[in-house]
Amino acid sequence: MYRRCGFRHEKKLRALGIARIAGIDEAGRGALAGPVVAAAVILPEKFRHGKLNDSKQLQPELREKVYVDLTSNGEVAWAIGVVDHVEIDQLNILRASHKAMRIAIEALTNPPEHVLIDGLPVFPFPFPQTAIIDGDCYSKTIAAASVIAKVTRDRMMREFCAQFPEYCFSQHKGYSTELHLTKLHELGPCPIHRRSFEPVAQPLLALEEIA
Repeated sequence: MYRRCGFRHEKKLRALGIARIAGIDEAGRGALAGPVVAAAVILPEKFRHGKLNDSKQLQPELREKVYVDLTSNGEVAWAIGVVDHVEIDQLNILRASHKAMRIAIEALTNPPEHVLIDGLPVFPFPFPQTAIIDGDCYSKTIAAASVIAKVTRDRMMREFCAQFPEYCFSQHKGYSTELHLTKLHELGPCPIHRRSFEPVAQPLLALEEIA
């Protein structure tokens, strides 16, 4: 059954007297290169935005506009957490994603009373939480976090593209598209590739065999 993205989870918490509700989501978990970026967002109770939705459902131009609307609104509290490719390889991507979420939530100026998390529960975590599978499709607060995380990471990957133009990071943002995999096999990994990910490790093995 289709459910519109809204505030039903937030309303349930507010009915219990919980006012400061943060949404949290990450971007870049499945990429082969670059960081994983999490965002934490607290929306004011009366916040409304007709275009706000799960970042994956928004075209890039609209996603950028929604990002600007969110981050320029003085009543919206937000923060990001970034864990780079080196730490991803050290921790594994799940632990790195959880660390990025904790960094983001702890960076909020005023701490939340409760956190809505996209996906599965995060442990350990510094605040009470409700984990919601596909939460960015159901909760506007999580959707706001998904937009800020996605746009922040996309901008970072465009900056990396300027450093490593031959990999075309601005086009695929480090995900395993056909273009990216072709470049990876032609050139081998660059400094921001995640060495612990199998599609990156395979070109490394090939290069070792040639050597």
